[in-house]
Amino acid sequence: MNQHGYIGRKMRLPALQDKAATIIAAFGSSSRAKEPLALFAERYSRAFPGEEPFWAYTSAIIRKKTGLPGLQETLARVEAAGYRRAVVQPLHVFPGTEYQQMAEICNFFPGLRLVLGETLLHRWDFVRETLAVLEEDFLPPQTGINLLALHGTPLAADPVNIVYLGLERLVADLYPNVLAASIEGVPDHEALFARLRRQGGARDVRRLRILPVMFFAGVHAEDDLMGESDSWRATLKAMGYEVDCPTSPDGACKGLAHYPQILYFFMERLARSKTLLDLH
Repeated sequence: MNQHGYIGRKMRLPALQDKAATIIAAFGSSSRAKEPLALFAERYSRAFPGEEPFWAYTSAIIRKKTGLPGLQETLARVEAAGYRRAVVQPLHVFPGTEYQQMAEICNFFPGLRLVLGETLLHRWDFVRETLAVLEEDFLPPQTGINLLALHGTPLAADPVNIVYLGLERLVADLYPNVLAASIEGVPDHEALFARLRRQGGARDVRRLRILPVMFFAGVHAEDDLMGESDSWRATLKAMGYEVDCPTSPDGACKGLAHYPQILYFFMERLARSKTLLDLH
C-alpha cells in the first residue's frame, strides 16, 4: 500500500524511523521488583544517554496481574510506531525456555530487522566473569560454605540444562567451598541436601551462605530459599548450619541487579547487539 495514496493518507501511517528501537525484556515487575528494574534503567540512561527503551515482560502471571505488555505486544507497538530495526535485550540470567520463546516471537515480525541479545550467562567466559563478581560475597573456606541458588527448569530435555550442570561442575573445580543447586530440575537441591546429610551435616564448618543467581531475588528467595518452613534455609538449619544470604539495601536477599558490574555486563550485551544490527 502506498502511504502517499488515498488509503495511506486516511490511515495516517507513521513516518518511518531512521533509528533502531531498543526493547528490554524482563521477567516481570512486582512491587518489590521495581527497584532492581529501576537500577537497570538508571544504568541504561548513563550508558545510552538520550535513548528511551521500550519494555516487555515475559511472565504471563505478572502480565495478568498488572496489565503490562508482553514481547509480542511491545514488538507490535514498535512496528506500528514506524520502526524497522530493533534490538531485544533480555534481562534473563540463563538462555532457557523463556529465551527460546522470545526467539520464536521475534520470528513473527518479518517486517522488523531484529537482533535478540544474549543473556547474562550465554557464554562460558560470561559465566566466569559473573562468578568473579559474586566472589565478593563468598564466605572464605575457613568460615563456611557458599551455595549458589539457580532457578532451573523442570524440563529434562531443555538444552539449558547443560549450562546448569556445567556451572555446578565449574564452581566445584574452581572453589573448595562453593556448591550449586536449582530450585527446579538439575542440579537437584534435594540430592545435594541428601549428600550433605550423609556427610554429617554441619560439623567443622557451621555457616552456609545462599547466593541467588537471579536478576531479582523475589518470591523464590523469600519462600523457597529463606522461608521459615519448607525452605532451603529450614532444611539446612535442621542439619546444624547457620544460614544467611547477602542482603540488598532494603534488607532482602541480594539479587544480581544489585551488583553494579552485573548491570555493566548487560550493557555490554546490549552494545554488541546494537553493533550487530548496524552491520546488517
